[in-house]
Amino acid sequence: MSVNFQNEKFDQYFFSIYKERWSLLFESLKNNEIQVLRKNKYVDNDYTQSFELYCLKIKELDKYCNFYQVDSKKNVHNFVDNKGIHVFYKMDPASCIVAYALGVNPDETILDMCAAPGGKSLILAEALNGTGELILNEYSNSRRERLMHVVRDYIPHEYRQNIFVSGKDGNYYGLNKKEAFDRILVDAPCSGERHLLENSKEFLDWTKRRSENLAIRQYSLLSSAYLACRVNGQLVYSTCSISPLENDHVVAKLIKKRSVEIVRLAWLEDISFIEKTEYGYQILPDKCGFGPMYFSVIVKKN
Repeated sequence: MSVNFQNEKFDQYFFSIYKERWSLLFESLKNNEIQVLRKNKYVDNDYTQSFELYCLKIKELDKYCNFYQVDSKKNVHNFVDNKGIHVFYKMDPASCIVAYALGVNPDETILDMCAAPGGKSLILAEALNGTGELILNEYSNSRRERLMHVVRDYIPHEYRQNIFVSGKDGNYYGLNKKEAFDRILVDAPCSGERHLLENSKEFLDWTKRRSENLAIRQYSLLSSAYLACRVNGQLVYSTCSISPLENDHVVAKLIKKRSVEIVRLAWLEDISFIEKTEYGYQILPDKCGFGPMYFSVIVKKN
């Protein structure tokens, strides 16, 4: 991706946050993100040798899932097994980490509040393995349609009986489903600065107010998730923004107004490219080529 246009306000704002690191981080955002093929756990057979795929070793993640390098010359992410189930899902490893951080166990009731496009949803479904209940919510009609295709393409019919796709505003759950869920993922709509750079008009129109306005919506969704989560249940709040206004500041507001505990997961400490923030974690592409991704692991206390 070649970005020849500039927005001085954008540059000054993020320089004030990242200081001397900003130049390298900005360049990494302009590069195409590293995406990999994640093996679908519902597929038993090993198809990797047939396609001469090379396992992408991310040693800290090997025990959680297998990643394979994407070969742009082969459309292997659309390959299906003999039951018609897709074998590989192309996604950013940072997104996988967020889904695993929710810590889903069999028989739990799970809400993925902003579920599209569906990569994280697949990981949650695999963890339930046909047990419990998984609500995949997506307010956008077009994105929800894509989500439903992912469920049909990647999850065998016999494992879909506990999965329900809905199209409600995320605030519905806090108002109408109080303390109904064991765990909730809030992958909130955000500025997505990497994708912002792909649209010259949106980038040139950017102001700090954009993040401030989004943070209002993000806090509303996170607060709704808090209300919909059971006491001692777990929330994961995430964005693909690099702005603290949409990340730690949103979580800080929840901490101020609600009874919660920020959780530090031991297995995340072993991943070298994850950086701690005040209330969560950040994965930035100048360090590993993945992301950007922010997430915070939160337990509801009462």
